Amino acid sequence: MLTLTLDDFRAARARIAPHIHHTPLLTSRQLSEATGFDTRLKAELFQRVGSYKFRGPLNKFTFLTDEEKRRGVVCSSAGNHAQGVALAARIHGIRAVICMAENATPAKIAATKAYGGEVVLHGKIWDEANQKALELVRTEGLTYISPFDDPQLIAGQGTLGLEVVTDWPDLDAIVVPIGGGGLISGVSMAVKSHNPKVRVIGVESSDGPAMKESLAAGSVQTIDCRTIIDGLRVKRVGDTTFSVCQRFVDEIVTLPDREIFDAVVWIMERCKLVVEGAAAAPVAALLHGLIRLPPGSRVVAVLSGGNLNLDQLRGLRWN
Repeated sequence: MLTLTLDDFRAARARIAPHIHHTPLLTSRQLSEATGFDTRLKAELFQRVGSYKFRGPLNKFTFLTDEEKRRGVVCSSAGNHAQGVALAARIHGIRAVICMAENATPAKIAATKAYGGEVVLHGKIWDEANQKALELVRTEGLTYISPFDDPQLIAGQGTLGLEVVTDWPDLDAIVVPIGGGGLISGVSMAVKSHNPKVRVIGVESSDGPAMKESLAAGSVQTIDCRTIIDGLRVKRVGDTTFSVCQRFVDEIVTLPDREIFDAVVWIMERCKLVVEGAAAAPVAALLHGLIRLPPGSRVVAVLSGGNLNLDQLRGLRWN
C-alpha cells in the first residue's frame, strides 16, 4: 500500500520547483461569512497550464529511463492532464501522445496541441480514451502516464498539499475535489504527514461518485457516470488511489452538477476568480453546508484549476 511521507513530498517539490508556481492561498471574507469558518482558497488556477495537473507528470518524468524518454509517452485525459503531460514532456524533450474523448473541451484540445502534444480523439468518456492509450502502449511502445493511479504522479500532485501546510500550518481541514483520486491521494498524505489531525474531505458529483461508492462497497467499483464535469467524470477510480483514500480521507460528500456550476458563478461574482467545474466543487460543498466542522474552523478549499468550459456552464444554467 502506498504511503508517502513529508520528506517524499519535499523531494518531489525540489524536483519540480524550477518549473512550477507556488500558488497563493487566498482569503475569502464572503465565503468565511457564508460558512462560519475561517476559509482560504488554494488558487491552483494560477498554476502553469491552469491546473494542478502539471505537477504530477513533471515529477514522473524525472524517473523515466533514457530509453523510455526516447520512445515517448502516452496518456488519456479530459483536458488538464493532457496539458500537464504535454508541457512537462516538452520541458524534458519527450514526445507526448495524448488520447482525449471526442467531446473534450475544444479549448483544452487546442491548448494541448499548443504545448506540443499529439492529440488522438477517441470515445465519449475518459475510460474509452484510456483504452486507446493502452492500445498505443502495445503497438508503439510508448510509456503510459496515468492521470491519477501512479505513485510518482501522486507525489507530484501532493506537493500542492505541502504548499498548503507550509503557508498555513495550523489549518483544521482541507476540502478537495475527486475525479480519479490522484490529487486527494497526494494532498491527504502530505497534509496528514504534517498533522494527522487535519480533516481531509473529498467532494464528488452525485452524478458520478466513483470513489464514494467504491469506499462504501469496500472495493473499486465501476459506476454509471453521468456527470458532465470533465474533471470529475470517471467511471472507475484507481486501485492505488482507492487504497490511499481508504486510509487517509476522512469523508466524501456529493452534490449534483447544477449546484457545482452554481458555485462556479458564485466564485466569479464574489471572489472575482474563474474556475472550472471540478475546482468549484469544494466551494459548492461549503456553501451547501455539507462540511460539518466547529464554527471558526480553519478550512482550505482547493480550487484545482481554471480551464472552464463556458458552453457547458451556459447550457446547464440557462437551458
